[in-house]
Amino acid sequence: MRILLVEDDAMIGEEVRAALKDAGYAADWVQDGALALVALAQQQYDAALLDLGLPGTDGLSVLRQLRRHAATPVLILTARDGVQDRIDGLDSGADDYILKPFAMGELLARLRAVMRRKSGAATVVLDNGQLCLDLAEKTARWQGQPPVKLSAREFSLLQALMHRPGAILSRGELEERIYGWGEEVESNAVEFLIHGLRKKLDREAIKNVRGMGWMVARGTATP
Repeated sequence: MRILLVEDDAMIGEEVRAALKDAGYAADWVQDGALALVALAQQQYDAALLDLGLPGTDGLSVLRQLRRHAATPVLILTARDGVQDRIDGLDSGADDYILKPFAMGELLARLRAVMRRKSGAATVVLDNGQLCLDLAEKTARWQGQPPVKLSAREFSLLQALMHRPGAILSRGELEERIYGWGEEVESNAVEFLIHGLRKKLDREAIKNVRGMGWMVARGTATP
């Protein structure tokens, strides 16, 4: 999944971007509001982490402009701890609010929560009846077999497929979900990851549609 990080503090930005990458997200980082608006206009994001105290166009202005045309989940990151600041952020369209300094584990949990709410899914599990992906534990299970642990990029790729069961995703679409800006796209990375997932799960877990891409079966989701 692709996340936009909007944070002008270099140290915080580097730490959050690294945590997002380790958690299996493709993270794009910008350091001012104007660049955030450009990124949001050019790229579809699964969520945004948005600082309020940005140079130039501030975070609330970015949020208000975003909400004119998009429902992208937004988690505000800020040192502003006044009640009115929180009210302004939530009333402007933020989905949640976390104060600096924050624990990285809590940030990632809140990020997962706002994305679940936006997708209408109360569960932390994606299940098509055969393949089950646990979003919190980052494990996958095929047809009732014991769960297996996934690497960050295996998880990110499988999550992209599981969010669109029955849809064929091309190499380029999958690369977008596992690589952020500035990351080198490794040759045959998608094929390598899919080979690893099939080895851990089953050859039938991910289907290849020759010349088009890969998919997981639509199946019948279970609660």
